[in-house]
Amino acid sequence: MTHFPAIDKWIVPQSAFTDSLREMASDGLRGNEGVTLWLGKRMNGQAEVTHLVALRGPGIVKKPLLLVIRPGLLNKVTDLTIRYGVALIGQIHSHYGQNTDLSITDKTYGVAVPYYLSIVAPYFALRTDITIFDCGIHVFEPSKGYRRMNQNEVLSRVQVVQKGTIPFLTVKGDGDGE
Repeated sequence: MTHFPAIDKWIVPQSAFTDSLREMASDGLRGNEGVTLWLGKRMNGQAEVTHLVALRGPGIVKKPLLLVIRPGLLNKVTDLTIRYGVALIGQIHSHYGQNTDLSITDKTYGVAVPYYLSIVAPYFALRTDITIFDCGIHVFEPSKGYRRMNQNEVLSRVQVVQKGTIPFLTVKGDGDGE
């Protein structure tokens, strides 16, 4: 039995998606993968993105085919979740070209929390016409691991809503224990 109740629907403010792409594109311009973490509330079978997190410093490695978040930096993100009373509910990261599947590394070493959403944006998030539905949307399922949602499932379980700006927090690793 999991301590995390099932999530049937994710609510994503359009500004959260757009701002996440903008954050990742700055790395994409250098030919590297990028990432934005999504914090939010989980209740009544829904998860809603309420905060975005940018990662900086020596605790994160961004390369063309590799993205590594060191444990010390993720611990700092955990401190933020406690401070704001939210949970780490998902992430969006970028891949090169049209690739929107999770890599073996993503599946093996990625965040392994039940019903965690892992979205992959194509083209290093550099194209301005990308929508969330152009991305690979994967969910971590207990006892199964990551599974990519099909198009119909995405349309019924991921709801993009118009809302105001979502707070964008920056977490910086200092290299100690990272």
